[in-house]
Amino acid sequence: MRRRSLILAAVPAGLVTLAGCGDDSSDSSGKVDSSASPSASAPSAAPAPKIVDGPLPAITAGTKFGEKPTVAKGSGAPSDQLAVKTVIAGGGRTVAEGDYIQAQYLGQIWDTGKVLDNSYDRGAPLLTQLAQGSTMEGWRYALTGKKAGSRVQFAVPPTWGFGKEGNAEAGVKGTDTLVFVFDVQDTFNARSSAEGKKVPQDDAAVPKVGTNTDGKAPSVEIPKADPPKKLVSGYVIEGDGEAVEADDTVLVQYKGVVWDTGKEFDSTYQRSALTSFSLQQVVKGWAQGLTGKKTGSRVVIVIPPDLGYGDQPPAGSGIEKDSTMVFTVDLLAKM
Repeated sequence: MRRRSLILAAVPAGLVTLAGCGDDSSDSSGKVDSSASPSASAPSAAPAPKIVDGPLPAITAGTKFGEKPTVAKGSGAPSDQLAVKTVIAGGGRTVAEGDYIQAQYLGQIWDTGKVLDNSYDRGAPLLTQLAQGSTMEGWRYALTGKKAGSRVQFAVPPTWGFGKEGNAEAGVKGTDTLVFVFDVQDTFNARSSAEGKKVPQDDAAVPKVGTNTDGKAPSVEIPKADPPKKLVSGYVIEGDGEAVEADDTVLVQYKGVVWDTGKEFDSTYQRSALTSFSLQQVVKGWAQGLTGKKTGSRVVIVIPPDLGYGDQPPAGSGIEKDSTMVFTVDLLAKM
């Protein structure tokens, strides 16, 4: 199991979990276990910070995008507002509040230069949502409006960090200003879609899925035949990202329909909100169907009852007992 970030908030709950699709009343929400890491600051009652140019400590090594930076200890008193600098300007999509970002980052304490956490050494980027209550407020304010491909350095005073209480587990006092460097790789929102090459859909026994990449829900055409008895998983659009592993957390767009009726029972498109979850906390058909698939892809998954909900579908889901489910999944990113 990968070591989790010390300062990352719990990943927002997925909806296709062991508890059920679209069943928000369940106590088993499918959230990634955050017991190994402190939560980010609670939703802040403080007003938005003023964005100022500095001061900020020098980046003394690892100065290229994607390289692990070495950052000097802070000199003098830090600002009591949010000091932000775009060190390298990228040309990708603009980050909006509420987006999920994928980024490499390093964080340290202003006064001591002690590194609290960094994703570079883990070999896996951070995936988090820039929304109030989902991540540190300083991150949300500093990174909104920046472009993918940018390196951003900023200093977060306690007001928009861990507050007066600090974070003992992370080694942060209530008076500590924190310094971060973020290499923003990509940003995702409700309009995001798979990106890659279309794959021929020649098997008449497998549902045909639309190949639109405009952020709208793709169509799903169910064959007029009995469903397969075994799991089916294949590319509709094949991306060129990293392959997903069985213990990864993934960020997705998806739509689910029942094979027998074609009725849609769950969809991120309808909610206009992406979802993320651990593949260890979803029905077996999802985990098996997505493991090994590349990020950036659209995948069609046909899940037989024994790998889905069997004779115990979630209450109120619209799924009958022993139903075969069909999903189209845009596999946007992984952590």
